[in-house]
Amino acid sequence: MESAWRRARGLGCRLPAMSVQRGQSSRGLADARRLISIKSTDPPEESSPGLPARAAALRILLRVERGAFADVLLGHQLPGFGRSDRRLITTLVLGTTAWRSRLDYELERLVRDGLERLSLPVRILLRMGLYQLRFLTRIGAYATVNTSVALAKQGLETRYAAGLINAVLRRAAAQQMPELPDERADRVKHLAVKYSHPEWLVTRVLEWFGESDARALLASNNEPAPNAIRLNLARASREDILERLKAAGLELSASSNLPETAFMTGGSPSETAPELQSLFTPQSAASQMVVHLLAPETGAYVLDCAAAPGGKTTHLAEMVGAGGRVFALDKRLGGVRAVQKLAQRLGHRNISLVCADLLAGIPLPARSFEFVLLDAPCSGLGTLRSHPEIRWRLKPEDLERMAALQSQMLAKASAMVRPKGVIVYAVCSFAPTEGPRVVQRFLAEHREFRVDATGTEFNKLQLARSADDFLCLSLLPSREGFDGFFAVRLRRSGE
Repeated sequence: MESAWRRARGLGCRLPAMSVQRGQSSRGLADARRLISIKSTDPPEESSPGLPARAAALRILLRVERGAFADVLLGHQLPGFGRSDRRLITTLVLGTTAWRSRLDYELERLVRDGLERLSLPVRILLRMGLYQLRFLTRIGAYATVNTSVALAKQGLETRYAAGLINAVLRRAAAQQMPELPDERADRVKHLAVKYSHPEWLVTRVLEWFGESDARALLASNNEPAPNAIRLNLARASREDILERLKAAGLELSASSNLPETAFMTGGSPSETAPELQSLFTPQSAASQMVVHLLAPETGAYVLDCAAAPGGKTTHLAEMVGAGGRVFALDKRLGGVRAVQKLAQRLGHRNISLVCADLLAGIPLPARSFEFVLLDAPCSGLGTLRSHPEIRWRLKPEDLERMAALQSQMLAKASAMVRPKGVIVYAVCSFAPTEGPRVVQRFLAEHREFRVDATGTEFNKLQLARSADDFLCLSLLPSREGFDGFFAVRLRRSGE
């Protein structure tokens, strides 16, 4: 703990005197291992290749069902496996989670006594097996059934169902997927099963975007997200970084608009040498665009109001240069430490960390920043490709609840903007409730602010007009290919 405190103070961190409590994540992992007691070192059976990788995917899926986040667990589990196994684990976890309702629709017709009567580990085993049969065509049906049964026999609470799993998956392999619900009788249910989204969300997406665009968006939410990274141009030039990363085995394509944005098409960042880890960081392209929308000047002082995990904070630190400074605010001690860790890895020394709650008041003077960023907590609807579990956890009332929180945070953050200064409000969501409507209410209550994004320097961001007729960054995975994002740049008057 002392070394962590010293590192925090070295970056100008304000940390409260508090202890870090363990949550239930470690207990959840122990439960998952008890249920599926296969170690990655266990040799697979001769007829069941890839069994350890599937066991890892099953453990992750069990924890995701109990509230964990898939991307975090994948980050912890994948380094112990080879490249092909890492791809398989990632595909099984994200694919099985995303297609859950479509898989359950078929399983309900295959399990004679009812799917809900089965234990959670058995249901997940069936989903994972059926996902392989229906979506991973390179894996033979025999291998899928065999490994699923082998996993069941290894689990303390699944071995009783090995025969059931064998019978259900063999039946599925021998027949086609059942017909979808009749679209003429119930269009929402039809789309909910076809694209594997909850019915309430399908209804909302239809209301927001209309029939054609809604279908495209629902379909794109089940596609893999681009594997974007941000080049650390504070360390070296774009060309030099790309050349060194490609020499290390990464396959990259660079963005044509933003100099620090690149996309990985092959290789693994975790396999690069330690000295190369300071040259880049994984960060979505949409997230990088938000920082360009704020566009702080060299030497500026910037406030990042919800900084964790630090991607935008370190991007801002690079843009303002050594003569500027970024104040990274987060109310969670763990969030502050995540920003600190990333800043140290990338070599940024112009970041001051502040552990405080924006809504409760922060130890910084009002109207003191020319540039303020609020990437507010949100539903995360724009990130369903990377976080498919979100769609099953959200409830309709969550959007209004998040919008109320976002409005409060925007009002507080705007108080930190000095006259003629700017603030960018952003959410990784395509819900109008969390984007344009929050901004519309804010502008009605804060007449001293106006939308400000008409300069030619923003043309590369392809800004669009919202339904309320103001310029904003509005991205959809089905349209631009990036995560769903909304962001708007607001300027305070000079009074």
